[in-house]
Amino acid sequence: MKKFSEFIVGESFYSTCSISNNELESYLKFSRIRNVILENKIKEKQQMISGRATLSRMEGEFTRLEQIYGNHIIFLGTDGDSEWGNRNTRFLKPHYTEQVLKLKFTVTKKEDIDEEFGKIIIDYEASTQDNELVVISKKNIYRIKKEPA
Repeated sequence: MKKFSEFIVGESFYSTCSISNNELESYLKFSRIRNVILENKIKEKQQMISGRATLSRMEGEFTRLEQIYGNHIIFLGTDGDSEWGNRNTRFLKPHYTEQVLKLKFTVTKKEDIDEEFGKIIIDYEASTQDNELVVISKKNIYRIKKEPA
């Protein structure tokens, strides 16, 4: 686990993930999303995954990183990117169950909040095994305790 003081703007962390058909079904039940595209199988034994489910898994993987896990960290939200009309996420390709994604998390900003907490801004990227970008999500904001318990 890294302390707030050890994070460096520009450094990246990596992981991989996939979402199974059962995990997608659980997510759809929990979130109560109703969309005919998500309910029909698109490929043999694979289903298209909603963008929110993909982002949720990416955040989950971020919190499990060796550098992050153990910190008192809370997701505060997102800031829009002025180059993208103040939006923060772009879905570039469909994502399907059982498809392995390569994840990249980059620290793009770090600042003090007060004596006890700091803020780190993280950009997410997910790409296929063939290095085709699936999703980019900029300016995900986290509050992090400066000195973990």
